[in-house]
Amino acid sequence: MLVVDKETFESEVLNAEGHVLVDYWGDGCEPCKALMPDIEDLEKQYGDKIKFTKLNTTKARRLAIKQKVLGLPTIVIYNNGEKVDEVTKDNATKENIENMIKKYL
Repeated sequence: MLVVDKETFESEVLNAEGHVLVDYWGDGCEPCKALMPDIEDLEKQYGDKIKFTKLNTTKARRLAIKQKVLGLPTIVIYNNGEKVDEVTKDNATKENIENMIKKYL
């Protein structure tokens, strides 16, 4: 999974062609850490069709707020740089994330 930060987010996500999934997580977010293996499993299944990235919001708080990410975990799908879908907090389960991904394949 590609790790993005405030320097690379624009080029890897906002300027990317096609679909990009961003896993917004934070150092102190235990649900985020628990979800990470599920996201990595989904990347193995769908990584050839959708680009998987993750952003540590602890180091990029302003960027997260600018992207309207106000709670964690938040999983967002962008298409050609536009946010098209997201699941957040309690809804961020492997099943819900996979269903969201399938809508854009």
